Amino acid sequence: MSAAAKRRLAALSEQLVAPVPDQGLFEDIPILKKIAPNSNGPRCQGKVVIVTGTNSPLGIGRASAHQFAQNGARAVYICDYDSTNLETHKRELASLYPGVDIHTREFDAADEESVKAVVEHAVKTYGRLDVFFANAGVVGQPKVFSEVTAEEFLATLRTNVVSVHLAAKYAAPAMLLTSEEKKYPSGSIIGTASVAGMRSNAGSSDYSASKAGVISLAQTLSYQLAGTGIRVNAICPGVIETGMTAPMYEAARSRGTQSKIGQLNPLRRGAHADEVARVALFLGSEESSYVNGQAWAVDGGLSSGHPFVPGKLA
Repeated sequence: MSAAAKRRLAALSEQLVAPVPDQGLFEDIPILKKIAPNSNGPRCQGKVVIVTGTNSPLGIGRASAHQFAQNGARAVYICDYDSTNLETHKRELASLYPGVDIHTREFDAADEESVKAVVEHAVKTYGRLDVFFANAGVVGQPKVFSEVTAEEFLATLRTNVVSVHLAAKYAAPAMLLTSEEKKYPSGSIIGTASVAGMRSNAGSSDYSASKAGVISLAQTLSYQLAGTGIRVNAICPGVIETGMTAPMYEAARSRGTQSKIGQLNPLRRGAHADEVARVALFLGSEESSYVNGQAWAVDGGLSSGHPFVPGKLA
């Protein structure tokens, strides 16, 4: 076999190189083939994980770091442009999950050299990268499109879309690396999009366009990484109580209208960050081994139907 052929073979996922063999029979029926480890055990055992947008005490990033650490990750990098709470998060994670290496990094998720550096550190330290959750984002401009300047629009795209592009650009080559410990290339790249990227009336024009861009990236990159075992998906939260939405929640609490938050979705409530983090855990684990190029809505059902008035059906 030529060197080029060997390189091509080495870049293919385990399922293409070595499909799951027959497991024999139970009585006269075939034993069920299973790809992932048992669901009642650690779901990310030994994985190296990078999560951006982790500073907020209420955020999806922090909640996701907890899920990955709790589920047996070897190392979790918690990263944010604002480092106010990162060391506190690190101490908390270390106290709860002492077997997990916790690293903090302060950088702009849309800064290319910084993203490259954190990936290189993971590879140099652990020889692998398994999950990159590109969760950093901003809310955009709270005004109508005619009042948004080109510079403001581009600033939103930079943080919300370019950051996901850079995460994939540097994570994918790292996920292709193999070793005695990791014999086949594989990995999961996850971008935080939004229901605003799927439907209108959930955000400003710049925010909505940026989140649609994250969904498009997940779809496009999944094809450009065909055969590698590297999956790319987008999570699309609805109304979640995070640092970004805290002003809305606080205003509702002060008016006594908190119960109205999320009333347009079938569950009639907003969500907690942990509910989104568990989807990130699933997408980062082998349990989602056949989920690729998807926009995964975590919105209480909001995006499943047309707008409606509660209690009234046309």
